[in-house]
Amino acid sequence: MAKGYTELAMDHFEHPRNQGIIEQPDAVGMDRNPVCGDLLTLTLRVVDGRITDAKQDVKGCNGAEAASSVLTEILIGHTVAEAEGFTHQNILDALGGLPSSKLHSAQLATTALKRALAFYHQKQASAG
Repeated sequence: MAKGYTELAMDHFEHPRNQGIIEQPDAVGMDRNPVCGDLLTLTLRVVDGRITDAKQDVKGCNGAEAASSVLTEILIGHTVAEAEGFTHQNILDALGGLPSSKLHSAQLATTALKRALAFYHQKQASAG
């Protein structure tokens, strides 16, 4: 096992969940870590204010892969309002932690989420 990674984090890295991009998503958010170059695109399907699908497309390190994968699992079934309260700590807790050198991976995921939710709200406002 890679040093400092929990079994669950390694499982998410080795078997990432919800990979890909949702066609015609209700929300899309991207973030790039300017230091290491990790890039995450998060797309969401929202029905009646609830996230029914979440997909991640990440190019990055083990930590970024694991954080993005677990984020999609956390999101599905929650309301948009609940998702707005998610922090990088929720991701770290869900993975059982990450090595200190990979903590930025959880922040990458939450920044992409915040941008996706902002996109969703903007799209809703322009539709109404």
